[in-house]
Amino acid sequence: MFFELLWVLPFVLLLGSIAVLPLAQKHWWEKNYIFVSLGLALVVIAHYIFQLHDAPVLLHTSLEYFSFICLIGSLFVVSGGIHINVKGEATPLVNVVFLLIGAVLANFLGTTGASMVLVRPWIRMNKYRFTAYHVVFFIFIVSNIGGGLTPIGDPPLFLGYLKGVPFFWVLREVWPIWLLVVGFLLALFFVLDSVNFKKAPLGVRQKETAHEEWRFLGAHNVFFLAMILGSVFVNHPPFLREGLMLLAAFLSYVTTPKPIHESNDFSFSPIKEVAILFAGIFATMIPALAWLEKYAPQIGITSPGQFYWGSGILSSVLDNAPTYLNFLSAAMGLFGTHVAGDDRAGVAGLLINHADYIRAISVGSVFFGAVTYIGNGPNFLVKSIADHAKVKTPHFFEYFFRYSLPILIPIFAVIWYCYFRA
Repeated sequence: MFFELLWVLPFVLLLGSIAVLPLAQKHWWEKNYIFVSLGLALVVIAHYIFQLHDAPVLLHTSLEYFSFICLIGSLFVVSGGIHINVKGEATPLVNVVFLLIGAVLANFLGTTGASMVLVRPWIRMNKYRFTAYHVVFFIFIVSNIGGGLTPIGDPPLFLGYLKGVPFFWVLREVWPIWLLVVGFLLALFFVLDSVNFKKAPLGVRQKETAHEEWRFLGAHNVFFLAMILGSVFVNHPPFLREGLMLLAAFLSYVTTPKPIHESNDFSFSPIKEVAILFAGIFATMIPALAWLEKYAPQIGITSPGQFYWGSGILSSVLDNAPTYLNFLSAAMGLFGTHVAGDDRAGVAGLLINHADYIRAISVGSVFFGAVTYIGNGPNFLVKSIADHAKVKTPHFFEYFFRYSLPILIPIFAVIWYCYFRA
């Protein structure tokens, strides 16, 4: 057991590096994250090829990574070709409606796509009175919790779909929780924004509420978004789904006028970083998944509530996609539903007799990704765009202690009490 646990160390080191080094050694990390990610991945790959002689598990994981990055990358490219030009009318009610629309769109564009499309108009429409909580609630609702209803919405749910969770299962099982959390956050935001709006100088309020033009540029990319959405349902023949996603991204990029990309400050740097880091994550998490499957009963995580808090806490400080897979594997190991070489059969066994565990993992992994900047990929992306626009954004610890801890954690505790306590 101890020897097997040692091979989880590359996974821990990589996720710890992603969490700490961008804050402690930003410039060093920007130059060397490729070597850290791929270097740790190669250690695990060598272990499985030369010591365990288990190349099939590496092939299986690489196929999952390819599907995952095709979805994330295609959404990133297509959403980068859409520019919403919003001026004024940023009353508290308009802001609430905007965030609600963002929460719904996150399930169709992904949290990354919705964040990319909406964060710049969000900043522009509130530019006269933009505060830190505008960034925070956007991350809470659009970049994380909003995408909790479909596999397209957030990476953990897409990985669950690849493992065999039916596409509409999460929507059917989670929508009451989603509605409760999003509704509470919108109500709280409305109160805070109303106070802020009343404090703004009259001249500023008149400027913001003046009727001005709303423009939607790059509308043809909606077709490519629909193309990506439709491709998710394609399972055969192999690689057709991913091919359609890549085709949509290519056609979007070559048909989008350059001024739209320039207006969105579009570049491939963010998705390049995501692709490299997740290559390392997918490789190094293989031993962690195997260990959890084998020893879940011995580590004392047995109830839906424990799976909810466990997957949630790890998702808030690490990355929620591999966290989802770890706890899904732990649930299969706990109930003995794992079938060698067939994860879909193992998930099917959970869905029949222990569906509460998948629901707990789904909610915990997606919702808790909003607790810190490192909980979900779009969080840092939104902060970076806001910093570039020279508007106020909270630093890492301010985000957690001033906003997440007093706002999100009590809400999540209520969700646990109502849905997962038993």
